[in-house]
Amino acid sequence: MSFGNPARRRTGRAMLATALAATAVLSLPAVAEAKVTRHRQGSASDVSRASWSGPAYTMNGSGAIVPATMTKAVDAVRGGSGSINVTVLAASAASGSPTPECDVIMGLPNVNSCTTYVLTSTQDASNSQVNTDVRNSEFVYFAGGNQCNYARWKGTPLQASVQSVVAKGGGVGGGSAGHHINSSVVYDACTASTDSATALANPYDRSVTFTTGMFSWPNYGDTVNDSHFVTRDRMGRTMAFVARAVKDGLTGSGKAWGVGVEEGGSLFIDKNGLATLSAKDAYVVLGDHQPEQAVSGRPLTFSNFKIWHLTPGSTYDFANRPTCGYYTRSVVNGVPDSNLYSGTPVC
Repeated sequence: MSFGNPARRRTGRAMLATALAATAVLSLPAVAEAKVTRHRQGSASDVSRASWSGPAYTMNGSGAIVPATMTKAVDAVRGGSGSINVTVLAASAASGSPTPECDVIMGLPNVNSCTTYVLTSTQDASNSQVNTDVRNSEFVYFAGGNQCNYARWKGTPLQASVQSVVAKGGGVGGGSAGHHINSSVVYDACTASTDSATALANPYDRSVTFTTGMFSWPNYGDTVNDSHFVTRDRMGRTMAFVARAVKDGLTGSGKAWGVGVEEGGSLFIDKNGLATLSAKDAYVVLGDHQPEQAVSGRPLTFSNFKIWHLTPGSTYDFANRPTCGYYTRSVVNGVPDSNLYSGTPVC
């Protein structure tokens, strides 16, 4: 199954053993054999101050940190003074360095510390040290891998701890699977991964499943994220996700916005909801009416999706969502229009 970028993170015993040899191991007394791995880089002491200047977000099309947007997020949260603590959350050990995200983050200005956690069971989300470190952070980054593992943290103390970081003016982000988990409607891939052809042929296929009620960040509501967007030809499946969100009432507005980011691309979103794109293209796909056909076992029909094509350096205002600048594409009986990734704006 493809859950974003599964090749980045592997759970083989050899890789995990190497990581364990170089890190502290926190045992969970309630679960036999369960372990949490913790890698701390930078200062051993946390920064502490009364207020922060976020929130700020980074939404990445693949798992790696994009320095341009991460630097903007750090600066936005610190508000021009001091430094911040970052926590990286992963559900499986990385190949190569056990701390690929923190290795990049610690090279950026004004970062006091970066702590990587590998949590291999849902019970790990209740670990007291994990939750303490997250709450003492000013930014939390979800690594790539399998977003279903993150969706299983819904209702745990860790969900509340991540929410507390944003509430205090910190930030959150993620890449690939970590991008998926940060939308209000999460394509969780908990039964199987889907592709565009499958989702358009039957938007209720067993591979099209969602988690809601986990995170709904200020100015970023009614969204469903997708990653590796152009490289893996995911426009069609995002259209199906949007149609399902509208049809099933998964959003509060009766509309849904798909946010697809290409590999290597990253959206920085400031506290006012203004997103600025770096590196590679992104797309915002709006479904603002009920689908003409979205039922189990039958192909999707949905007319006039509104699509904004964002290029590096361009912006999109999620707080005041635009009503112009889009082109339209439709799907009829599971067959989408041609030229899904480009078009002439209708206004």
